[in-house]
Amino acid sequence: MADRRLFGTDGVRGPVGELLTADLAIRLGRAAALVSDADRPRALIIRDTRESGPMLAAALASGIASGGGDAFTAGVLPTPAASVIARRLDFDLAAVVSASHNPFGDNGIKFFDRRGMKLDDEVEARIEARLDDEGAPQAGSVQDLQGALDDYVRELRNAFAMDLSARKVALDCANGSTYRVAPAIFERLGAQVDSIGTDPDGRNINDSCGATSPQALAEHVAGSDAEIGFAFDGDGDRLIAVDGGGRIHDGDELIALAARHLSERGELDGGVAVTVMTNYGFHQALEADGIKIAQTQVGDRYVIEALSEREWNLGGEQSGHIIWTDFTPTGDGIAAALLTLRALGDRKLEDVEAFERLPQRLENVTIIDRGAVDDAEALWRAVDEENSKLEGRGRVLVRPSGTEPLLRVMVEAPTGDECDAVSARLVAIVERELA
Repeated sequence: MADRRLFGTDGVRGPVGELLTADLAIRLGRAAALVSDADRPRALIIRDTRESGPMLAAALASGIASGGGDAFTAGVLPTPAASVIARRLDFDLAAVVSASHNPFGDNGIKFFDRRGMKLDDEVEARIEARLDDEGAPQAGSVQDLQGALDDYVRELRNAFAMDLSARKVALDCANGSTYRVAPAIFERLGAQVDSIGTDPDGRNINDSCGATSPQALAEHVAGSDAEIGFAFDGDGDRLIAVDGGGRIHDGDELIALAARHLSERGELDGGVAVTVMTNYGFHQALEADGIKIAQTQVGDRYVIEALSEREWNLGGEQSGHIIWTDFTPTGDGIAAALLTLRALGDRKLEDVEAFERLPQRLENVTIIDRGAVDDAEALWRAVDEENSKLEGRGRVLVRPSGTEPLLRVMVEAPTGDECDAVSARLVAIVERELA
């Protein structure tokens, strides 16, 4: 298989004008069309609210057309809408122009296949291998797709036919791609909706708001009469919840809540797939309930792969990616919020304890060379020693970031003091050996 140099765990992503340019978007679009197994692939293109989005979406559409495909642009929609609409309207390919939770100066391009699944590593490698190919003998077309937002809302409403008229819900749309869709679906289900983060200007996406900064929503809910709040990230594939008292609930808690709900209804297929970052208390609680757990490396694509391999239907990440494949085979923040409300029933979020969380400490240490991490013998000896001491009570996880020159040091232990002490020892070694 060819190498993947541009594609990371979530498509091609980076600073606009440096890594990500209009020229690269054209080449990616053309290559994606050329590697498609359809004679004349039909491709859906959506984007988030970044100011660079229209330029990159237009370039991507041009590239797809030059590769012999027909590109259909649908404007601003959450990333999971690409998965939903691709399946609903029989597209051969879908593309999202978004950098998810990154600042506005970054952008990205990620692709989905006709099943609504992110492209696997092999297909992404084939796209990279054909970036410099010439176009197809006959060019395709670029068209606007009307009604995509309504299609996505309709699919959500059909999947979650609930009466929310007794609920007052606060939403933080991160000035991103959920700013129209999220209020619309909650209102159509009857909820009273109080929204923030719904005034995108091209540069304020994820800026001190949304799932990556849920404190903004927590403060808003605590000062209002909303009984629950949901914060989405810029492209709408993550969810963090806030209860009526302003306490933040992460993806681990929401997945545990959904798992028990689906299990009780006989709707949980097999078990739950989560990443190595999931809190140790989650494992203890769900295993005590007889719910199987599969553990993957960090990245929602790996959770999705684990679900597909096992034919399970629920998984996700602590960061808020929650995948319920009965709706769509990718993370969907709005669907996860509606599943949370369905799982709660008449209960309030603050009255439900998903599991007893172990204290967790996560430190991001800047390093010089991510490639040198594997050979840091003193560090790995220390990791083994600390894990041995914590066996059955907690754990240590050390891993390099997939996108930044950082080493992530995570410690979970029965007490915060022990957590801090173990973390301090390991961070000191990283700084001495690698920083």
